[in-house]
Amino acid sequence: MLLRLQNIILEKIATGQSLAETVDYLCREVETMTDDIVCSVLLLDEERRLRHLAGPSLPFEYTAAIDGIVIGHGVGSCGTAAFYGEPVLVEDIDAHEYWQPYKQLALPIGLKACWSTPIIGSGKVLGTFAFYYRNIRGPSEQEQQIVNACVHLCAIAIERDQRMAERRRLADTDGLTGLPNRSRFNEVINEVSRRDADWALMLIDLDNLKMVNDTFGHGAGDDLIRIVAERMKQEAPAGMAFRLGGDEFAVIVPCLATTEPAALAERLISRIKEPADCGGHLIYPAATLGGARAGLERSPQQVRQNADYALYHAKERSRGRYLEYQAGLGTAIAKRFRSVQEVDQALRDKRIDAHFQPIVELATGRIMGFESLCRMTMPDGRIVAAAHFHEAMKDAHVAIEVTDRMLERIASAAGEWHREGLVFSRVGINLSAADFHRGGLTRRIIDAFSQAGLEPTAVVAEVTESVYLAQKDHVVAEEIHAMREAGIKVALDDFGTGFASLTHLLTVPVDVIKIDKCFVRRLADAGGGGIITKGLLDIAKGLGIWVVAEGIEELVQAEHLLSLDCKAGQGYFFSRPVDRDSVREMLEVSNHHLEWTRILREHNRRLFDKTG
Repeated sequence: MLLRLQNIILEKIATGQSLAETVDYLCREVETMTDDIVCSVLLLDEERRLRHLAGPSLPFEYTAAIDGIVIGHGVGSCGTAAFYGEPVLVEDIDAHEYWQPYKQLALPIGLKACWSTPIIGSGKVLGTFAFYYRNIRGPSEQEQQIVNACVHLCAIAIERDQRMAERRRLADTDGLTGLPNRSRFNEVINEVSRRDADWALMLIDLDNLKMVNDTFGHGAGDDLIRIVAERMKQEAPAGMAFRLGGDEFAVIVPCLATTEPAALAERLISRIKEPADCGGHLIYPAATLGGARAGLERSPQQVRQNADYALYHAKERSRGRYLEYQAGLGTAIAKRFRSVQEVDQALRDKRIDAHFQPIVELATGRIMGFESLCRMTMPDGRIVAAAHFHEAMKDAHVAIEVTDRMLERIASAAGEWHREGLVFSRVGINLSAADFHRGGLTRRIIDAFSQAGLEPTAVVAEVTESVYLAQKDHVVAEEIHAMREAGIKVALDDFGTGFASLTHLLTVPVDVIKIDKCFVRRLADAGGGGIITKGLLDIAKGLGIWVVAEGIEELVQAEHLLSLDCKAGQGYFFSRPVDRDSVREMLEVSNHHLEWTRILREHNRRLFDKTG
């Protein structure tokens, strides 16, 4: 019978039946072999406490009372056996010193003796296997054989369960930080959503990991991740901080009644930004947090998406702070997500291309060069301007990829025109803040045009007011200086639409100012449009800066600007943006704008007739 039981237990272990079910079955079967025994199996945890595993004939009140007792000398039969790693036999619970603090638990339920044997595996105590007797006595020879077999079986079952638990722990644990990983996060958030009505989720992004990696190396970056993870673990609810990957973390707040997300976010931000020693370098970490409450919408997928929306918005508007999702926030961000996806697909399909609008010297009609403008061909063949996907360009990664694509297309087109002997001076490319903060912008421009056989002097880098004024850490100013040193002309685009001060031009000079079309439209107004434009032209002339007027749509505007001594202009009056082949056809005819040149000749002829 004992051999049969051993085979059954080994089969249960091999087939992966749970430890509790396997040991419970073992205890029940053993209890049928003798008349007056009650079987008990306890596990020893990492805190040296005994934990109830199986005891099918023991009352719940008894198992609950002994669960969690710290082992030691004289702590009943089991506590002492586990402490010393040797069997302990107490034939009379009522009289034995080991049981004095606990006999009031055992005697009322008819337990009069206890023989406990330690379960040992891999050289350490894993738990205890005990026989309680309903009579004052010790074990028989047959019972000793049963216990020897059972202890061995329990050791096998417990060790296998611990190995499986360790595998699960490793599978669910981030190797760098020791935090639960994305897989475990998905399990826990589903559990919490089923169990709790009011819970919340916070998503956390480190703000400066890439900079640390690039500046001090990935070893310092790993140190930063570990330090931030430990700080999050200390502040978050137990077991509720996760590393999702890279610089992404999450914290689940399982009970809003006890934890207010905004207050927790403030504690997290405060702890995270404390100075950190990362590979011998003093780093000041920073993180941006976005959160969402479950509320009526308990779906973990929806809460996760809402928290994503909040984090995305926070990274744009409130870096280093916490933003909680509000109704309606997702609509604008979802629109941007769709726009980003649309541009991503267009980049993969090579449907992003450059069109070119000529810039005309107003005094002569000469086509000085072209501003390149981003255009996207839609799947149905329509060509749309950058305004159509403006939302996507707010994403730094998208903006950088579009610039890379545009650089390649612009350089390729300009190189073709140059090799064909077509005459033009320069071609302009629009740059975003992301292009500057990515680093190495000047070198990328030089390399792209060099591969097309062109010098840097063929390039005009166009920078909007908002980028020009955002000279944080002098990144933009230093890059503008580097471009001008390399021979690249720098144009300040859309001038007058923001809050630029001409005093900025003293510290960060540019070569060209492009007056925004809103001033051009108001040249003939009775108000100050013409006066302001004339003032800008006079100041720019004094500073030695060329001025290009944008958005010239009518002859009268071009004539007015010419009378103000504006150097150059562009707009639909001269030409809409056209593709590279249309530019070739234009320049093959003439490097002058034919209609404007005719108007100039007619204007000069009338002047000559008047003076003659």
